[in-house]
Amino acid sequence: MSDAGQALTEVAVRSARAADSEAIARIYAHYVRNSTASFDTEPRTCAQTEQKIRDILSKGWPFIVAERAETIMGYASVTAFRDRPAYGYTCEDSIYVDSAFVGQGVGVQLMRALMAQASDCGFRQMIAVIGGGEPASVALHRKLGFTHAGRMRNVGRKFGRWLATVYMQAELGAGDRSAPAREPA
Repeated sequence: MSDAGQALTEVAVRSARAADSEAIARIYAHYVRNSTASFDTEPRTCAQTEQKIRDILSKGWPFIVAERAETIMGYASVTAFRDRPAYGYTCEDSIYVDSAFVGQGVGVQLMRALMAQASDCGFRQMIAVIGGGEPASVALHRKLGFTHAGRMRNVGRKFGRWLATVYMQAELGAGDRSAPAREPA
């Protein structure tokens, strides 16, 4: 096994905890300040990050981290794609990998776990809304079976330029091949 493959086996994916908020806020701040992956222009505080973790977990949805030797290497979560009841089986993913660990398979490991957990929650479709059409994010999602679902041109503005948003979609579990056990209210 290669060194990278061996190192990846030492990565644990687990549910995020409030105590992870500092590391998660730091990872996210890097992308807010240095990329178009997030359309936020100011990083979240640790308190805001902790609240986000609590909010997502309180709904029974996954908010997970990849960790090795007590170092948070990245995180991923899902939220409702839209708040209308008919969208109740569709979620939107969010994933960020610490820049020190990009290209080491952490994103793939996080996304596989996130997709499985989102399916276990009853979601049937996962939508990726990729700010700035970031090539690495598009490639990660494509690798995991997401297909291109659309593009909105010039909907964001950051770093003095107009940015597109790429939408990608993946089926979870039974997808649309069967009706869910319950219909949305």
